[in-house]
Amino acid sequence: MATIYDVSVLAGVSLATVSRVMNKNTNVSEKTKKKVQDAMDQLGYRPSSIAQSLASNRSNSIGVLVSQLDGPFYGPMMTEIETALRDANKHVIIAAGHSNETQEKEAVEFLLDRGCDALILDVEALSDEYIINLCQQSTPIVLINRFISEIEERCIYLNNALGGYLATKHVLSQGHTQLAYIAGPQFKSDARERLEGHKQALAEFEVTFDETLFFEGNFREPSGVSAMEYLLKQDKQFTCVISANDQMASGAIAVSLERDISVPKQLSFIGYDNSPFPKYISPKLSTVSNPIQEMGKMAALWVLKNVYNKPDLSIVNTFTPQLILRDSVKSLK
Repeated sequence: MATIYDVSVLAGVSLATVSRVMNKNTNVSEKTKKKVQDAMDQLGYRPSSIAQSLASNRSNSIGVLVSQLDGPFYGPMMTEIETALRDANKHVIIAAGHSNETQEKEAVEFLLDRGCDALILDVEALSDEYIINLCQQSTPIVLINRFISEIEERCIYLNNALGGYLATKHVLSQGHTQLAYIAGPQFKSDARERLEGHKQALAEFEVTFDETLFFEGNFREPSGVSAMEYLLKQDKQFTCVISANDQMASGAIAVSLERDISVPKQLSFIGYDNSPFPKYISPKLSTVSNPIQEMGKMAALWVLKNVYNKPDLSIVNTFTPQLILRDSVKSLK
């Protein structure tokens, strides 16, 4: 079986030169590349990933840790990450943490043990202190969908407080003052920030936050069902439901329609995330954009720039949400 040494002898070049050709290093002339490639072809030599890793001190693999693998949110994000890295001849190793501190820590250790050149983390249960300490170790870390001030330059995140503010300000501007709110789980920073933005808009319009019309869900559709069933049992009138994500809004709308509550004629709704399916339900759901695909791609570009020496890549750390108006909010003016 041919070896990298055999290739270097036949091509008449050093082992280091063969290594540079194998790892697509640009500091090799086209003439030399051809000599090495011809020698590899003649010997039937196919470089293994292990050989390339040993030669370059790189595994050319990036660990990606996400909260879950299903749903409309993480799939598009992982697709953008994988596409951007594959285009650069890099590969991803994916693990899920399931919003559990122990499982997230185990997943981080698993990815580090695999010799990943960098980690892209979308984590919710790990503490800021743990992540900051992780960033001080040898493997580069970039954090997606979360902001920690001490490592701001490593964070790719959305201004969720602004998104929550925009959603609530819009329905208030349409004359809705009796509002119900379906929150995401408050241990998650994005859910807390969206609620903060909601309360900021209420204060601006001098509307009191009603605790009895508040329900903490888990960002999944069944919790939207539970939320709506809870809200309808309260002895309070409300004209609009603001949901911290589209999935919970969809569950709440389904309950409303089952109870013959017309949307938006009798009850308005606004969501968050701009997931694909709200465009196709009736009425089409007004929402707030969450460009998770673009953030995924930006995290991949951060790795390429900071780990694989691609200095010309431009990195955007903060993304701004946009209000997307469709058919689910009725004006009361």
